Formats: sequence, structure tokens, C-alpha cells
Amino acid sequence: MKYRKLGQNLEVSTLGLGCMGMSFGYGEVKDTKEMIGLIREAVDLGVNFFDTAECYGPFTNEELVGEALAPFRGKVIIATKFGFDCDDGKFGGLNSKPAHIKQVVEASLKRLKTDYIDLLYQHRVDLDVPIEDVAGVVKELIQEGKVKHFGLSEAAAATIRKANTVQPITAVQSEYSMWWRTRENDVFPVLEELGIGLVPYSPLGKGFLTGAFSRETKFDSNDFRSTVPRLSPESLKINEKFVDFLKEVAKAKNATPAQIALAWILAQKPWIVPIPGTTKLHRLKENLGAIDIEFTQREIDDINSEIVKIELVGARYSEAAEKTTNR
Repeated sequence: MKYRKLGQNLEVSTLGLGCMGMSFGYGEVKDTKEMIGLIREAVDLGVNFFDTAECYGPFTNEELVGEALAPFRGKVIIATKFGFDCDDGKFGGLNSKPAHIKQVVEASLKRLKTDYIDLLYQHRVDLDVPIEDVAGVVKELIQEGKVKHFGLSEAAAATIRKANTVQPITAVQSEYSMWWRTRENDVFPVLEELGIGLVPYSPLGKGFLTGAFSRETKFDSNDFRSTVPRLSPESLKINEKFVDFLKEVAKAKNATPAQIALAWILAQKPWIVPIPGTTKLHRLKENLGAIDIEFTQREIDDINSEIVKIELVGARYSEAAEKTTNR
């Protein structure tokens, strides 16, 4: 396994593992024992960076991750998140009030079977609570030893700057992939300037960049991808051209489309650590194979010049979900 550094001193495996889909968001909930086994296989394969959140489930994903990683606690990095009301067992509205943050952390510590959280993100920016207040609470939690590092998710550049003045930020989590690159223009320069790492979620385009979808693909109603405009049947008919190109690149590099998509991200900046999620061991191993794929700068330039020519249609989120990002 190769390693990268987030922020000043958080060393993690070059690829992490996003655990959300094991118990939330992608249709049928997976078998707990199987997912515990998968997470532990990831540890055996060298992965030490695992991502969860209180509202994945709600609560069940943290419990899963806590159970799976308990035997390896001193060797792994666990990232979780606060920022929503989940008290009624549902994914509720935004809530980053200081008292609520402290309550969430105490509950997360119990579910994760640990006495500290390695990386604590604000899941989404709450406009009703000044970001300086949020950072201040996390700073207190760090001083108390309950949290090691502070992060933000889907935050705008100005918000990142403000928060960082109160408590240095180790990582910002944002959607980022070959087919959604918006943050390169606004957030990337700030991260580079301040020495903050980027943790891309959905680095495989919610599964699209693996090549597993077609224009006939239909998602179950309890799969959140059924609400994603970019993955609607109408959009897929047009967007599949992107994967066709990805397959061409993969063939030339003797790799899979997923491996090319991940290797491309890793080639952008040394402070980027993607967290692809999976519920299958063979996909986990496939994803990890991306770490050994290298591109020349000429190859990256050629790929970039081609993908900007490919028409893509559909927003990455529903209108309501998009309103909570980049603020």
C-alpha cells in the first residue's frame, strides 16, 4: 500500500473506503456480517482510511464500521460526520448548533467503539450557524482529545478560509471525478494554498464510471441514484459516450474503466485521497489496482483534452440536495 498526507500530518492509505453504501443509500441493505468481513479484508489489503457518518442509516453504518474496526483501532483512521438532525431515525434537516455537535460526537464515539474520532467533518454547511462557531466547537473537542482532525464537506472556498482561521482544517470532502470537476476552479486553489487535503466521494460517478450502467439501467426507488438527473434513463443515453471513451483509455493501459477513473484522480494532486465505496471484494481489489497505474503528463493532457469535448447532461444532484452544497 502507498500512503498520502492529508493536511499537515494525517497519513492515510492512497485510497480509502467509503462505507455508506453498505447500509444506506443504494437500495437493499447488505448483510452486516458480510460487510464486516469486507471492511476487515480492506484492512488486510492495506487500507487504513474509512469513511462513515451518523446519518448513514441513520446510525447503523457507524455501528457497522465500529464493530468491524474495533480489533484494529490503533492502526486505522476513522472519519465520520455531524450536521443533520437524525434523532427521529431519519435523515433530517441541517443542524450544526454547538450543543448538537457535542451530542452527536458523544453518540458517534459509542457507536464507533472508540474514545476518539480521527477526522470529524461538518457534513453540510449550516447557514444558521456561523462557521467560526462550528470550528470553535470542534477545536474544543480536539483539545479534549475526542477528535484529532477537523474537516468540512461540500464547503465553498470562502467558508473554508473562515473556518481554517479558527481551527486548521485537515481535509475537505467533496464530490470529484472525471465527469464532475467543478471544484477545480474555486476550491482547489484554496486547498493548495492552505495545505488542506481533498477527499473525493463518488470518485466513480456513483458507479457510472465503472462501465456497469447502460441506457437501460433503472434504479430501485430506495436507491438514491434514482433521483440523480445525470443518471436518468434519458441522460444515460447521452452520457454513455463518456464511458465509451473511458473504456478506450482502459484498454490502452490494460486496466478497467474504474481503475482509470481513480488513477486519473490520483494523478491530479498529491494531496487527494479518493474514497470509493463498494460492497464486493472483487471491486475492492479492482479499485486498489488503480494505485499502481501511472500516467505521463502527456497522457493526462490528452485525456483532459478529450473529456472536455464529450457532452454530459443532467445535474449531479436533485435541486433540493444541490442547494446544501458549495456554501
